[in-house]
Amino acid sequence: MSRIAATFARLSGQKALIPYITAGDPHPDLTVELMHGLVDAGADIIELGVPFSDPMADGPVIQRAAERALAHNVSLRDVLKMVAEFRKTNTDTPVVLMGYLNPVVAMGYTEFARAAHAAGVDGVLSVDCPPEESEELATELEAQGIDPIFLLAPTTPEARIVEIARHARGYVYYVSLKGVTGAANLDIADVGRKIARLREHIALPIGVGFGIRDAETARAIAGVADAVVVGSRLVQEIEAATPETARERLTRLVAELKSAIR
Repeated sequence: MSRIAATFARLSGQKALIPYITAGDPHPDLTVELMHGLVDAGADIIELGVPFSDPMADGPVIQRAAERALAHNVSLRDVLKMVAEFRKTNTDTPVVLMGYLNPVVAMGYTEFARAAHAAGVDGVLSVDCPPEESEELATELEAQGIDPIFLLAPTTPEARIVEIARHARGYVYYVSLKGVTGAANLDIADVGRKIARLREHIALPIGVGFGIRDAETARAIAGVADAVVVGSRLVQEIEAATPETARERLTRLVAELKSAIR
């Protein structure tokens, strides 16, 4: 059983908290410390963003995080080294890399999958790799025991939902809003209706992200989904902090979110 599957099994119906941070933000030396802080505060799975120069699905908050990381020349190989360092003292918490396909293509699917497995990566979500184009990468990932994770949107047609259900492993990530990360105007009732529709085809846990900014919205989403994904709000805390206070600010908010979804 994969670490992701084992985590959802351990939760046994409780809702998972999946925080996102960008690797290398605010500084590469802090990323592993922040990852441990997320776990200490209640994270069940960590989504670790791979910085990329053209993050098309991300709003300004995560764009700036990627820019800060890239200013320190953080590459995909550096991100894998961070995961490997994290694994020296944490062998239980799943880590999902979230990013874009270009750095993976540059490394090569086979080499990337092997390196990700060696580092201790559990899942890969490539925002711009649709299921129709994913077979080669998914095959390499699954050969290494890594779950390919896919996005679903409010506009995803039923035929594509069925196709994603066939390819996805671990969990699926439902984007609750039409727009980029950090957008507002979350309609909980509409999300609930869409999740019910997805469950007609998808047996995997369903995580919901985009637009979750506080304990209230996290609690509401936990009422309709299996996992709550929070990114931009956490990255804002990092952006507003100093290097000395980043972990404290981040963990305080994550602990509030975890308490809200229990």
